Amino acid sequence: MSDQQGADPEGQPLIAHLIELRDRILRAMIAVLLIFAGLFYFSRDIYTIVARPLMNALPEGTSMIATEVAAPFLVPFKLTLYVSILVAMPVILHQIWAFIAPGLYRNEKRLAIPLLISSVLLFYLGAAFAYFVVFPLIFTFFTGIAPEGVAIATDIGRYLDFVMKLFVAFGLAFELPIAIVLMVSAGVTTIESLREKRPYIIVGCFVVGMLLTPPDILSQTLLALPMWVLFELGLFFARWVKPAEASE
Repeated sequence: MSDQQGADPEGQPLIAHLIELRDRILRAMIAVLLIFAGLFYFSRDIYTIVARPLMNALPEGTSMIATEVAAPFLVPFKLTLYVSILVAMPVILHQIWAFIAPGLYRNEKRLAIPLLISSVLLFYLGAAFAYFVVFPLIFTFFTGIAPEGVAIATDIGRYLDFVMKLFVAFGLAFELPIAIVLMVSAGVTTIESLREKRPYIIVGCFVVGMLLTPPDILSQTLLALPMWVLFELGLFFARWVKPAEASE
């Protein structure tokens, strides 16, 4: 009996944390499901909007196709789910923040809130850059170099997979300033060190562009150049961050 009572003070906090984690995950999932329920009626319209950059670049008289029987339903369904997760990202990040905030120091809390907000905005900005700038350019390029006599008929499922990879790639790439600020704040690196390594980082931006985008020089460059600019922005904002003391 005494052993069981002695284990309670040690076991209860862990159980309480697991219960709180479960509740936070459930709240995030409920937010996604509620947004999905509200958007599902417009799933076809959402897909039409996402497909517009390719549709505008296709030759006259051509269109996209569905090679699977259930694709006209499943593809807009999947896209609406992806969009729901993106729209619910502030709620998801808020739940993550609420879970980890009690374990942060006061100065870490002051830094975490701006970083959470800016990370969401930068991810949205990267996705918007992909849609409004990158998609029209690369789809016009791809459709313009098709050999004569080749009819372009893109499958709607393949198109969704393609654009979602680019959305995620550009969204994550635009998080580069956040990563720089966090590294400088944690004492992992310094602004001076990053400046000295600028030539290697620029080359790294093009390597990342090559790995995250389709195998064409245009989309790789369209990802690498913004990453270079974002790297410089990260250096600028990191000047206002107080680095953590290096552990001895």
